[in-house]
Amino acid sequence: MTTDSAHDPTRSSQLRHFLADDDLTWSEQREVLELAAALKADPYSRQPLAGPQSVAIIFDKPTLRTQASFTAGVAALGGYPMLVDGRLAQVGVRESVPDTARVLGRMTSAIVWRTYAQSALEEMAAHAGVPVVNALTDAYHPCQILADLLTIAEHTGGFTADGPALSGRTLAYVGDGANNMAHSYLLGGALAGLHVRIGAPEGYQPDPTIVKRAGAIAAGTGGSVTVLEEATAAVTGADVVVTDTWVSMGQEDEKDEREAPFRPFQVNTELLGSAGEAAVVLHCLPAYRGKEITDEVIEGPASRVWDEAENRLHAQKAILTWLVER
Repeated sequence: MTTDSAHDPTRSSQLRHFLADDDLTWSEQREVLELAAALKADPYSRQPLAGPQSVAIIFDKPTLRTQASFTAGVAALGGYPMLVDGRLAQVGVRESVPDTARVLGRMTSAIVWRTYAQSALEEMAAHAGVPVVNALTDAYHPCQILADLLTIAEHTGGFTADGPALSGRTLAYVGDGANNMAHSYLLGGALAGLHVRIGAPEGYQPDPTIVKRAGAIAAGTGGSVTVLEEATAAVTGADVVVTDTWVSMGQEDEKDEREAPFRPFQVNTELLGSAGEAAVVLHCLPAYRGKEITDEVIEGPASRVWDEAENRLHAQKAILTWLVER
């Protein structure tokens, strides 16, 4: 991609970003997941970043899987992963988000940002002139959900001419319902036609506007959205059981006060016994064993956590390919 074509104003109507799960339509999500499966089977079959073209990858938050999967993924797509240390760049502090976006957009074919405020990511997208990808914000984690949907499809029926085996499955997320993972499961799961249940204690439930948004999506895909205050009710009969840390990044000061309300939502052998017979367990990691999930479960036969971690690579290669090739 040359500088002229990348920033040609006549292409602005074609420019797409992946800032939240519902930036894709149902058919587009299916297309990306099918591409992810194809790239997993043949990792170097697509080279949309050959040149190599650069992709700026900015980290404001701690990272392992995001850094590893995006850097490896960009390289596998023929590109150069330009790692930007958020502590040094201080985007939005030392230099404004619009100014940063304009600079990086003239040097790269896409921008990936792991940051705090969703509004800052949206500001980046408004000024970059190249696709911007949400590698995690406080509001959403859409790349993780693509990886999770790929993992669920692989272990609950695979891929057929009708697409990934997702529609009609039940996903139960238990734990902190007010965090980015719960919000993205609601939106991305509803888009895939899943029956999404969120089990979370009072005071830690999802943003009502996101629940409403997900409900509207589910009405068009055959899925559903349910928010509950009891773990067993959420998990009963589920095909997929998911959890996440009780203390997200930036909430470390709340660690002690969060322990008591979340303890009944621990994913353990007893709770998993309420799920479907062939249920699989996911966790986006890092996992705090003995807190939100036990060793017996994460290391047990239902766990697909390591497949899920690997699938970050394939899902992110797919979304980058999909965005850049447009």
